[in-house]
Amino acid sequence: MSNTHIAEPLPLISRKAQGLKGRIRVPGDKSMSHRALMFGAVAIGETTIKGLLEAEDVINTAKAMTALGAKAERGADNVWRVQGVGIAGLRSPDQPLDFGNSGTGVRLAMGLMATTPLTARCIGDASLSKRPMGRVTVPLSQFGTTFEASEGNRLPLTLHGAKNPVPVTYTLPVASAQVKSAVLLAALNTPGKTSVIEPTPTRDHTERMLKGFGAAITVEQREDGRHITVEGQHELTAQAIDVPGDPSSAAFPMVAALITEGSDIVIENIMLNPTRTGLIDTLVEMGGDIVIENRRLAGGEEVGDLHVRSSRLHGIRVPASRAPSMIDEYPILSVAASFADGTTRMEGLEELRVKESDRLAAVEAGLQANGVPTSSGRDWLEVQGGGAPGGGKVTTHMDHRIAMSFLVMGLASRIYTSVDDSRFIATSFPDFTGLLNGMGGRIGPPDAK
Repeated sequence: MSNTHIAEPLPLISRKAQGLKGRIRVPGDKSMSHRALMFGAVAIGETTIKGLLEAEDVINTAKAMTALGAKAERGADNVWRVQGVGIAGLRSPDQPLDFGNSGTGVRLAMGLMATTPLTARCIGDASLSKRPMGRVTVPLSQFGTTFEASEGNRLPLTLHGAKNPVPVTYTLPVASAQVKSAVLLAALNTPGKTSVIEPTPTRDHTERMLKGFGAAITVEQREDGRHITVEGQHELTAQAIDVPGDPSSAAFPMVAALITEGSDIVIENIMLNPTRTGLIDTLVEMGGDIVIENRRLAGGEEVGDLHVRSSRLHGIRVPASRAPSMIDEYPILSVAASFADGTTRMEGLEELRVKESDRLAAVEAGLQANGVPTSSGRDWLEVQGGGAPGGGKVTTHMDHRIAMSFLVMGLASRIYTSVDDSRFIATSFPDFTGLLNGMGGRIGPPDAK
């Protein structure tokens, strides 16, 4: 049974640690895991996936691909195998597709289904059902797909795939790898050429992996941005994928080591795709002692080991141009900023208003609850550093990254921090608590000594 469906909240408390030590591996990259399952489902042949992130979000994507007629299952050797059905082979599922907490899962799957004549109902948990889907239903409708959505363009939602899809050219109104990917996936089974124009670059895992699967895809830099073009109705070929560690998950032990005195850790096998290293660049700029060791290539992506030691950080201005490469990492960056000398200002954060929660408001409330002075606007946040006193209880709003960020804060706070509910951590990082405690962290139930 899934942790997120337990009725009772699971509060946790985090206390000051004496220094984190060890070599660890974090879960496989979430973005690559979702895409490997989906591309494998519409490829010809058997795709094998090592290192798949076996968290709830990704397992829900695997179940959805199976319900759509592909077959995705883990072998006794812990390798996942996906039997693909070809780009036009998906079929209407018998039951609603439940994407749990995953915005990536549902938005990419909608793109994958949009240009095949099937009907599918998409549902999710309470948190996902609050999130707007218009940002993908609007461009997908241009292919000829129709949607019956709940009020406010939200889940539950029924998708009717286009019988005769037409190619589109779509300029992204906001930087979003999910929206870009949904359109590119819809293009796979659409005759002719579909183009996405991206004024601000976002994560490019979809383009890289589609190329690896043999899609007819080109990427061109022009004055108005990146033009990504897919020529549709070319079959994909099954691949062997080895998923590196997720930089968004590595962010938590990395910041924990930087702010906890006496720490010295190595986080192995982390993806270093340049569209995902914004947080590492920012923390180094703040004075963080982070050294990338053993750089190498794996599956078209650069990977390496992160050697992190506790450091004295200082506040900086983080420009809006960096936001797309680290949009999920602002909660944990805000925690790092609370331990830095001086003020850190983060700009270009409007995307955080439509994440699992209004993530910007939730982060600011959590910081203030733990004695950290802040100020903010629609798309910016300023954090006054100097150390987090702690002592506050953080409302997570069913958001896994809020929960993990403030549990990291407690490891270096003067008192402790607590979160009201930790169940949703399982959506991306099932062994978060065990991994940090194994290095010397002190995270446990509120009544634990």
